[in-house]
Amino acid sequence: MSQQTVTVNGTVYDKRTGMPLRFERDSDNLKSHAAHQVHSTLQKSRTLNRRYVVNDMKREPATPAHQPIITRSVRHQATPTPLITRSEAITRFAKQKVAAQPQPGRVIQDFGPAPHPIAQKVHQRTAPVKTHAVVRPSQIIKQEAIHQAMQKAPAKQATKQVKTPGDRNRFSQALSIASASFALLLLGGYLTYLNMPAISTRVAASQAGINASYPAYRPSGYSLNGPVAYQHGTVTMKFAANAGPQNYTLTQTRSGWDSSAVLDNYVSPKAGDNYTTATTNGLTIYTYGKNAAWVNGGILYTISGDAPLSGEQVQNIATSL
Repeated sequence: MSQQTVTVNGTVYDKRTGMPLRFERDSDNLKSHAAHQVHSTLQKSRTLNRRYVVNDMKREPATPAHQPIITRSVRHQATPTPLITRSEAITRFAKQKVAAQPQPGRVIQDFGPAPHPIAQKVHQRTAPVKTHAVVRPSQIIKQEAIHQAMQKAPAKQATKQVKTPGDRNRFSQALSIASASFALLLLGGYLTYLNMPAISTRVAASQAGINASYPAYRPSGYSLNGPVAYQHGTVTMKFAANAGPQNYTLTQTRSGWDSSAVLDNYVSPKAGDNYTTATTNGLTIYTYGKNAAWVNGGILYTISGDAPLSGEQVQNIATSL
């Protein structure tokens, strides 16, 4: 097998890679080398100018991790500094330094802001003119005040008394509107008062569940007495005389009878044969004593009480329902 290493100065290198492998140095050579370094000739110390000292570590390439670092000392001789003569005009390095005397500065006076000439002229023209007060006697002042007051008084009276046509028209319009509103209010109240029984009857009929109505005809001297009463299927209203105790009651009840059934089931049991029959506008009215009964549209109408109603009045009541 051929040799793969080479030895240079006691250091074994790999031929292929060129990397150092180990050190092979004799002890005699190391001792002689160390002695030579110890017993070298002494030299005087010299101060080197740092500008001319080169760092050897910067110039040498980086050493591998397994290779020991070998430092080499490089001695440089200092270059002699040339002699430079100094100029006499330079006073900085003179032995006696003369302090520079401060020179007095130029005094600058500060002036305040001055107005522009054009703006100043404009202000002078627009400024109010000052007039000197003239002292006048008190008598003259009183006379002038009286004269001014007399001139103003008639003008005020004229403005108060005189009214323009427009103001009159507005006042008349407002008055007419107010009068019309009051008249409508009165008329509405009167109509409500007149229709109050009919309104009450409609409310009672809706609550009772029948088609009851208020009679349009009332005998003279009689008026509705009290509210319209109702119960299920029946509405009752009572009329009383205005100048006496007489009264009659009108009752409206839901019924499926006809005129014959009214006679057989209602009139005959109460009056027997003492009744009279009247026919008007298709209605058959049975009258007995001060009472009456008839049927119309599925509603049985009866009149009872002590009011002395005539047959004609009963018929008018029946036809007005």
